[in-house]
Amino acid sequence: MFEQKEKYFNPYTDFGFKKLFGTEVNKDLLKDFLNELLHNEGKIIELNYLHPEILGRSEADRNAVFDIHCKTEKDEYIIVEMQRGYQKYFKDRSVYYASAPIWEQGQKGDWDFNLKAVYTISVLDFIFNKENPDYFHSKVKLMDIEQKTVFYEKLTFIYLEMPKFNKSLDELNTHFEKWLYILKHLKNLQELPSKLQERIFKKIFKIAEIAKMTDKEKAEYEDSKKRFNDYKNTMDTAKEEGFVKGKVEGKAEGKAEGKAEGLIEGKAEGLIEGKTEGLIEGEAKGMKEGEAREKIAIAKNLKAMGTMTAEQIALATGLTVDEIKTL
Repeated sequence: MFEQKEKYFNPYTDFGFKKLFGTEVNKDLLKDFLNELLHNEGKIIELNYLHPEILGRSEADRNAVFDIHCKTEKDEYIIVEMQRGYQKYFKDRSVYYASAPIWEQGQKGDWDFNLKAVYTISVLDFIFNKENPDYFHSKVKLMDIEQKTVFYEKLTFIYLEMPKFNKSLDELNTHFEKWLYILKHLKNLQELPSKLQERIFKKIFKIAEIAKMTDKEKAEYEDSKKRFNDYKNTMDTAKEEGFVKGKVEGKAEGKAEGKAEGLIEGKAEGLIEGKTEGLIEGEAKGMKEGEAREKIAIAKNLKAMGTMTAEQIALATGLTVDEIKTL
């Protein structure tokens, strides 16, 4: 079967995401996207890009590195990230990264602790909230549980679970939905659809056309796409071969050992007859030895790719940094 050649870059790659949202010449794209996403928070007139890395307060502290880090004309901080794969402590990671621009605002001497707002926006290429399969747009603030009111307005987390967004072109009703459609389907399109004939979308299709890139940009994109594909292939292999195999082999030994959380998403059921419906839904009893072998196999694959730090691999696998360094 003839395979259609890719015409536009994949915005889920590092290159594509930063080309769309992280360059001065395309800052109007980021403003348009954020104003659609944050329309209830007030319109953004101007944005200034900040250094993507916030240094720790001491040598012992961990640095925070963002995909996109910027500030509005109101001095509000906005972090925008593309997340390709589920991490065990994904929510913790979000809170940790949001804390960086908070403590960076601290001032020496007399200071009244008046903080500027911080927004963390995560575009997710995975599902982390399985309870509602249709709810893809989560907006989170600190809340008073008893009174059901927002306790603190200046800290906001927004999660876009892109696999849940399944509207067709004909079903798109808003500018925001059109944005999501483009982010999800751009790499598979061959032309700008008639329903997306707006100035801002025309610009996206213009800058995303691979044939019009410079040789340097093409090389950078190919390298970024390779890392993206390597990551997805590694995680897919880990799911299909590693984790399931570990569950099957460890079934007899770990049947009475309790519950084990799935590494990528959800839980798995795998008891008497080798059922391994894991990673998406269900529960699993035991198999600790198989799980340990599993995590090591995944960590070795991720380490061999050379694109992730030991700390990132630790978050993805649940192993310790020291264990990963000895592999």
